[in-house]
Amino acid sequence: MIRVFEEHDLTAIMQIWLDTNIKTHYFISKEYWSDNFEMVESVLPQVEVYVYEDDVTKQIDGFIGLSNDYIEGIFVREGVQSNGIGKQLLEYAKCIKSNMSLCVYQKNTRAIQFYQREQFVIQSESTDENTNQKEYVMIWKNEQLAS
Repeated sequence: MIRVFEEHDLTAIMQIWLDTNIKTHYFISKEYWSDNFEMVESVLPQVEVYVYEDDVTKQIDGFIGLSNDYIEGIFVREGVQSNGIGKQLLEYAKCIKSNMSLCVYQKNTRAIQFYQREQFVIQSESTDENTNQKEYVMIWKNEQLAS
């Protein structure tokens, strides 16, 4: 089930955020993520967040964060990755947004492939000032609304 973030979800989603970032972004020091934990924790409730909650266990298995039409990130708990949760979260966002953009590190090839499968296209390339890592800006437009 996908639902709107509630304040009591914060601890669970922050653990998913930290664990996923450390594992997925092996090319960035763990300290970078732990050093930014409190800042993210304080701003997360201010953005649009939707969580994927397991219907049976009521455990939060993933979430998507949005700032207007920008995807701040899609995060799925390690034990349930590749089960379609990220796709469901993204499909939910596509139903409420007419276009979206995001930044993804070039070394995160799994994420790039995922977004390309989901009809995102690379618009430009830049360097993340905080990590000095090359990244792509990717965009998606709802073609049904465009035509």
